[in-house]
Order: sequence, then C-alpha cells, then structure tokens
Amino acid sequence: MCGRYAASANVGELIEEFDVEEDRTGEPTRTLLVSSQDPPAGTPDHNMAPTKQAPVVLTRHALGGSDVSADPTRQLRLLTWGLVPSWSKDTSGAARMINARAESVATKPAFAKAVASRRALVPAQGWYEWQVSPTAVDAKGKPRKQPFFIHRADGDLLAMGGIYEFWRDPNVAEPDDPAAWLVSFAVVTHAAEEGLDRIHDRQPLVLEKADWERWLDPDLTSTAVIGDLLASGPAGRFAAYPIGRAVGSNRANGPGLLLPASRADLVGVVDPMTGEIIGGPDA
Repeated sequence: MCGRYAASANVGELIEEFDVEEDRTGEPTRTLLVSSQDPPAGTPDHNMAPTKQAPVVLTRHALGGSDVSADPTRQLRLLTWGLVPSWSKDTSGAARMINARAESVATKPAFAKAVASRRALVPAQGWYEWQVSPTAVDAKGKPRKQPFFIHRADGDLLAMGGIYEFWRDPNVAEPDDPAAWLVSFAVVTHAAEEGLDRIHDRQPLVLEKADWERWLDPDLTSTAVIGDLLASGPAGRFAAYPIGRAVGSNRANGPGLLLPASRADLVGVVDPMTGEIIGGPDA
C-alpha cells in the first residue's frame, strides 16, 4: 500500500477544493516516463501508478524574492510519484519509494528531511488495494487476489499525506533547464484500521481539512506536532467495495474501473466489514 489510486478530479476542482493560490501544473517538468503519459499529466486519471506525474498540493516560499518575510503560497504542481532523495546518484529507485511508513518517516535518511519541511497533500477520489483470499487460489495455485476500491464514506476527496523532494541531475549543466530537476513524492502510510485490515495491513495517511494548513506549513518543523499529524485519524471514515480485475493493468483507465464487482463474480472474498467469506465452497 498504496500502489494505485484514482486521481479523478480536474485541475479546476482541485484549485477550488484545496484553496490553491498558484496553479503551476502548466510548467514544463522532468518526467521519468519514456512514453507520453496516458491520460496526460494533470487530467483525470482513474489508475494513477508509480512514476507517473500526479497533481500534488504544497506550500512554498518564493525563491529568489527580495521580500524574505513574504508568506508562502499554496501551489498545485505535477510531481513524479516515487521519491528520489536529493543525495541519490540517479533516479533508478523511484518506483520502490512510492510509500513512506509513518512509524519511521522521521528517522529514515531518505525521508527525514522531507517530512521536516516538505510535506504535501496528494488529492485522490480513493485508492485501490488487493485482498489476498484465505480460501481461493488462482490458476497457478497461488492465493487469489481481489481488488477493492476504498474511498471516503462522505464522498469527499481524499487528502493523502505526502512528502516531496528535489533531485538535481549533475549531467544537466544549466540549472534553469526543466530537465535539471526532478521533483518527486511519496505517500505516507500507517497501519490499517479495523475492517480495512481485512483488505490490507496498511493504508495511506488521510488528513482532515482542519489539519491541512499545519501539514503544508514549510515553517512547521516541530517533531512533536509533526508526530501528532502522522498519527492515524479517526476510524470509520472510509467505505470499501470489490471491483473488477481490469485495474490490475497499467493501461486500464476511466471511471468504469470504480464500478462494483458483481457478487456472483466474487470467489473467496472477505467482506471487510463483517468478515463474511463471499463465493466459493466456504461461503
């Protein structure tokens, strides 16, 4: 967790929902993708995957400005999912750094500086997770995996807690060249709450609106306050349901991925709320 999510809102909706002051999604940025992103970065994407560029909300002070006392501004940017620490020799490890565990994010060298002052909100309609069946196996004899979509029960957008980092490519001489810098992020995760732990043992840190400003504040470096924000929120905010298996393909996309799976198609699936096993001989 979390390896896929639905970033289905458009830029205008995100600007309004997150009180964004600067829309910087139109700026040229470095990408890790060899082929063009599909759907294009900054447009609704119902199957956001690692190394894609995703809309991320962050707050930053102006660089090179004469007024050092100026308040930081809340921005919407396109960042690469998969954090590359500033000290990395290259970007090859990005796909393995999509998540940062809340329990160790403040102490791991790859994440510590970022969580201290470079925190972000990652907007999402919800996230996908695969449940390992306790009773059913696939054609290869391995436990069958059932995809679920998990979302806020109140229908609001999720604001997943993220951290971000800047990586400078030493092979690009001109620092103003967009290719000189990769800006990447990771989603913070913690132990799954009761019910959701029947799907997977981890879930993203989801911040409530009352905590957005503190989480984004680049001047907030208090380890005690950050530690409080890293704590899991109140239980019962989320709903989950099984969906079709198409989401497992990076090429699959569109709102159809969110449609609930037919109960008749479920085999050895555990209901996250009741623990009932649906489908198969043990149902």
